[in-house]
Amino acid sequence: MKVRGIRGAICASENSPLAIHTATRELVDTIVELNEIDVDDVASILFTMTADLTAAFPAEAVRSRPGWQWVPLMCATELPIENSKSRCIRVLMHVNTHKTQEALQHVYLGEAIVLRPDLAQKNV
Repeated sequence: MKVRGIRGAICASENSPLAIHTATRELVDTIVELNEIDVDDVASILFTMTADLTAAFPAEAVRSRPGWQWVPLMCATELPIENSKSRCIRVLMHVNTHKTQEALQHVYLGEAIVLRPDLAQKNV
């Protein structure tokens, strides 16, 4: 088994706790499903959000689920690059897996597909 990183992103519909939590859950659930991940194999997750999202921590959306309370979760602010995608939540999930780098499925959903269309296409 090796520790591998899985990337992903999604845009929240607005700056509200519900929108941030809903988007975060959708993103994490999709990564888990597509990569057949068991919560015990998740080493940690780093979330970043653009500065226009201030209503909630994305980690709150994950931490409340059974088994996930033991996974180290951290949130940070994304770099404020001009013309970057707004209301964007990004994730870097570190997992213990037997899969190769090429076998992992990175997940970019909704408006965030433009960030990595090359990786998003793999999930279609």
